[in-house]
Amino acid sequence: MFDKLLVANRGEIAVRVIRAAKELGLRTVAVFSDADKDSLAVRFADEAVHIGPPPAAKSYLNIEAIIAAARQAGAEAIHPGYGFLSENARFAEAVAAAGLVFVGPTAETIRMMGDKAAARSAAKAAGVPVVPGSDGEVADLDCALAAARDIGFPVMLKASAGGGGRGIRVALDEAGFEHLFHTAQAEAKAAFGSGALYLERFLQRARHLEVQVLGDGQRVVHCFERECSLQRRRQKIWEEAPSPAIGDDTRRALCASAVRLAERAGYRGAGTLEYLYDDETGEFFFIEMNTRIQVEHPLTEMITGIDLVREMIRIAQGEPLGLAQADVQMRGAAIEVRINAEDPDKNFRPSPGKITALALPAGPGVRVDTMLYPGYTVPPYYDSLLAKIIVHAETRELALARLRRALDEFEIDGIVTTAALHKRLARLDEVRAARFDTGFLERLLTAQAQSAV
Repeated sequence: MFDKLLVANRGEIAVRVIRAAKELGLRTVAVFSDADKDSLAVRFADEAVHIGPPPAAKSYLNIEAIIAAARQAGAEAIHPGYGFLSENARFAEAVAAAGLVFVGPTAETIRMMGDKAAARSAAKAAGVPVVPGSDGEVADLDCALAAARDIGFPVMLKASAGGGGRGIRVALDEAGFEHLFHTAQAEAKAAFGSGALYLERFLQRARHLEVQVLGDGQRVVHCFERECSLQRRRQKIWEEAPSPAIGDDTRRALCASAVRLAERAGYRGAGTLEYLYDDETGEFFFIEMNTRIQVEHPLTEMITGIDLVREMIRIAQGEPLGLAQADVQMRGAAIEVRINAEDPDKNFRPSPGKITALALPAGPGVRVDTMLYPGYTVPPYYDSLLAKIIVHAETRELALARLRRALDEFEIDGIVTTAALHKRLARLDEVRAARFDTGFLERLLTAQAQSAV
């Protein structure tokens, strides 16, 4: 058990974790860089500790600074949020070595499931279908090319230690493969400290589904799936739960496979197993596991009524999983859109700056997770995510209507956001009919750009 929790993150997820911890009666500690001294997380936490200058490498990615902050504040546990150090096994080890509790899986599990090549091997051993690909990491260009020929083009070159769509390139054929290999390798090295790559067959019209799980190291339950196919440059911007693309039989098989793999890994905490789904064949393939809370976790909370962050903290305190699978019931449909500080009409150019006015949507079935307030200055140093608007209703059709209403209520002055894009998407026939795949938004944006010329 612990009574004081440090949140090793920033932005809306830091606020979210602080709120859950306070509801459990815990004292909370925020950490902040120079750029975040006026953040909402700093305001809400019981204490706040400065950890460095704005660059993430010198603050939110500085393991020594975060451990020192926990010791200074007398925190007994650390929640990593998402991004930054959340899937860093070395960080989890450092937390444990300092005599603190890491709110998440063990370093061993992070290392096994966070490494995509190792996770594929674990999935195969658990009888979970995977996309045809290389047998683990490819050692060099010659090995990669041989594997690509064996798999069959098109193929994806993917960073073994990656996430968030980084360190990925698609090779449609052998022409240019060498360049793409070195580009993906360099990006992976810069983003994750490892240039290791592996290959997968590229499914050109696939959906992106993911299954939320909770485990206590012994037993795992699933909390159904989310649909995350609306993406730009492999970054999710719109998510739904449940997926409108699959039926009950597929849902049962998909979720059962996630539980099987997570139990084999001895998973502890909240985690997400990601899949590609082929609309034409009805097949699903495991691609990776995120060993942390997800940006889109509120969708699952809306359709199940389960507070995933609270459950993470309870499990980290040593409590057994308090849910049986029969306790997890799905109710209605939920949609989440990400509001980023980007201008969608100018090729998503970043739009940091001071918020001069702000009106957040409210009313039945509407939730907003954010760190915004009037007068807050959005810094230019970090991910552009500002807020998530989440709606819940009895059906997907009603949830879409509620989302349109919520987006019409959302107002922000001083910066440009992606809210206007979501307004257009929420009224688009293909989106309303759920006729999309992971490449849909890119094709749409490209067509719009060409028509504007």
